[in-house]
Amino acid sequence: MKKPEYIRNIAIIAHVDHGKTTMVDGLLKQSQTFRDNQAEMSQELIMDSGDQEHERGITITAKQTSIYYKDYKINVIDTPGHADFSGEVERTLNMADGVLLIVDAQEGPMPQTKFVLSKALELGLKPIVIINKIDKPARRIDEVEDELSDLFLELATDDSQLQYPVYYAIGREGKAWKNLPQDATEDASLIPLFEAIIEEIPAPSVEQDGDFQMLVTSLQYDSFQGKYAIGRINRGIAKRSLPVSLLKDGQVVSSSRIDRLFSYRGLNREEVQEAAAGDIVALVGVDDAHIGDTIADKENPEALPTIEIEAPTLSMYLGPNTSPMKGREGEFTTSRQIGERLTRELETNVALRVKENGIGFTISGRGELHLSVLIETMRREGFEFEVGRPQVVTITEDGIEKEPVEELLIEVSSEFVGVISQELGARRAEMRGQETTSTGAARLTYILPTRALIGLRNTLLTATKGTVIMNSLPHGYQPVAGKLPRTRNGVLIAYEAGTTTPYALEMAEARGELLVGPGVEVYSGMIVGIYNRQEDLEINVCKAKHLTNMRSKSSDGTVQLTPFTDLSLEQAIDFIEDDELLEVTPKNLRLRKRYLDANERKRHNKN
Repeated sequence: MKKPEYIRNIAIIAHVDHGKTTMVDGLLKQSQTFRDNQAEMSQELIMDSGDQEHERGITITAKQTSIYYKDYKINVIDTPGHADFSGEVERTLNMADGVLLIVDAQEGPMPQTKFVLSKALELGLKPIVIINKIDKPARRIDEVEDELSDLFLELATDDSQLQYPVYYAIGREGKAWKNLPQDATEDASLIPLFEAIIEEIPAPSVEQDGDFQMLVTSLQYDSFQGKYAIGRINRGIAKRSLPVSLLKDGQVVSSSRIDRLFSYRGLNREEVQEAAAGDIVALVGVDDAHIGDTIADKENPEALPTIEIEAPTLSMYLGPNTSPMKGREGEFTTSRQIGERLTRELETNVALRVKENGIGFTISGRGELHLSVLIETMRREGFEFEVGRPQVVTITEDGIEKEPVEELLIEVSSEFVGVISQELGARRAEMRGQETTSTGAARLTYILPTRALIGLRNTLLTATKGTVIMNSLPHGYQPVAGKLPRTRNGVLIAYEAGTTTPYALEMAEARGELLVGPGVEVYSGMIVGIYNRQEDLEINVCKAKHLTNMRSKSSDGTVQLTPFTDLSLEQAIDFIEDDELLEVTPKNLRLRKRYLDANERKRHNKN
């Protein structure tokens, strides 16, 4: 059992793709956490364990690991870099006493750097700055250091936070230096970082004596042990078989005992008999625990302050599939099954809100990415459902309805600045700054309503030939402005059910851009393409070529179709309008009108 003075709790924070998870990999490998013959020694992104994390190349859920260096135990928390997963960041920073802030030597501080650093400084955490990727040809280390000092000046809550150590690193190669090296190819290791963590990061400020007390900051499950409640011991010693009480909102709600107690070593949990204040542990036996609850000694049940999570900014409808193809492709299709799954998600996804809405639900979160990750996860688990267009979550302040606003940072080649300005002007975005980066690209900063971001990424990717880089972060609230202009053309709607034919699709192609290929089963009211005009058009895409004695059916094969546009989940969510839905199944994504019958659509459009 490590005493608090030999424990260091650090969170690793950074913008997306600045090398945060790669740095944790290096620390794990160089601390001899793994044996030389263990598979992890040859793996990359060891900490990103989820399928979507590997596919998207981002960290979605915060994870903790432990590294032993000399006589010290270093608990490392790898946090997500996206503002959409800020709930994860907010709750896990509560376990840390300091942060490693990793910044790319070329890109410098980015929106999410600002977001996560502001959260860390608000909590009074001690920062160590690491300028990573110093081997990049376009590195601009002096400018990045200046930008960092400006950022700390803007965000610091007291003067002591303006003094911070800076280290230089190439995370991918496992090298770090206290001073900028003349030759980055020289032999080096991450030992300077290990020493910095021990010297610069304070030991946990906890009460070693006294009765056990811990705030639950994370939950995990497995089929063998059940629910693990994870957190940092705030006071006393956790022991196996210790009788404890669970407190919600300051009130004792149940009593139980610690059945098993686990500490961390590398990526694994190892069972221990006891653990001291300041250490991060997982305990089994308190089945009713939720994030933000306190687990305390039964003899002295005192509650800790709960974790404050920022309010959701986007909501969307999610309910059972109501299309003519319902129940064909999913294993879980009923409202009850979807409701149970969302209830389970609420236990670990602290920034999510769920409200019943008829037979379906309204889910609210911190952004499109936050909600689309949940939708993709449910889809992979065998759920079949439909979702509506994202809507912003407004608040009422002093009798005025206000909507969330975002700060948007765009980096793009200078030739596309005109089209970007035109598109954002139409969405009522206010430009706050424009500069040219060291690579010659333009960096634009805008303030705009969150609802203006819906569908923006797809539009800008198309307009800039896929070269735009955009990031956003919350920027408070402002009174609700007027309706935004519609930015999308009308759609081609399947007129009847059937299977699409090349002959019919060739005719449809003249009217717009196809979203389905030949041989696809469609139903009446399903969206099959984007019309060239603003209004919608019903079209028959199942029409077969009639046979005559002049031509044979085989001549159908000579039709040359332009490849159809296959929308991803995020693109499909961005695409739909208020009168449309997205049907999500484990096998397919189908766009459809909310009202499948043409007469019913007309009636609702009049209203």
